[in-house]
Amino acid sequence: MKRLTFLLRPGWIALALVVVAFAYLCFTVLAPWQLGKNSRTNRENNQIAASLNADPVPVTTFLPHQDSSAPDAQWRRVTATGRYVGSAQVLARLRVVGGEPAFEVLVPFMVDGGPIVLVDRGYVRPVQASKVPAIPEVPSGTVTITARLRDSETAPPDKPPFRENGVTQVYAIDTAQVTLATGVPLTRSYVQLVENQPGVLGVAELPHMDSGPFLSYGIQWIAFGIVAPIGLGYFVYSEVKARRREAAAASTAADTPAAPLTVADKLADRYGRRH
Repeated sequence: MKRLTFLLRPGWIALALVVVAFAYLCFTVLAPWQLGKNSRTNRENNQIAASLNADPVPVTTFLPHQDSSAPDAQWRRVTATGRYVGSAQVLARLRVVGGEPAFEVLVPFMVDGGPIVLVDRGYVRPVQASKVPAIPEVPSGTVTITARLRDSETAPPDKPPFRENGVTQVYAIDTAQVTLATGVPLTRSYVQLVENQPGVLGVAELPHMDSGPFLSYGIQWIAFGIVAPIGLGYFVYSEVKARRREAAAASTAADTPAAPLTVADKLADRYGRRH
């Protein structure tokens, strides 16, 4: 055990702590982060694929009450008959559609015999880089719309809604935040209009069904978490072997001492020489 006392030196303790912390992060944070993104992407891809072949159903099938949400039915097409609440229209700013900046136009919709849902009318492009353009008003009276169910986003806590030039703007399509900004109660999921609907603006394409690199990244972090302790073990083993050789050489050394080893020689003896 004496040969392992060098592990109690500050440098070795620090190295061991770094390796343990890195492996811990790999297994508990980094790998789950990437694998979780892979799971969410696959789930969304499956929902999009299922929605392409499913016939539209009434929105109250999935959102029957004012506090309803439908995370398992995202992208499913639904229909609703009712009226737009045009006076409570808001804009979601800093959006990107087709690689270019955009505003998304949001307006509550009172479903006949059902709840009030938030409708994403689609996108408009800013003018002069960041200004809100003129936006066509929503139709008055009773209309029937077809839209896709969407999960509510989570607004940044440090970016509350604000009003500028008579327009309320938000930084995320967060139905709870839009409720606070407009005073209109909304379901926890919202809907996004498809083409050729009353009140629709620019319609973004459906996301590409690509799983992305998240699975391979997650596996890589798991591999790093395994390799790091193995690498530490290799350095400890090499250090023990080198110390044994040094002890054996010291006990059999001749009366004439050999030339002292340089730092480079010691490292080469421990971890291998370059040829």
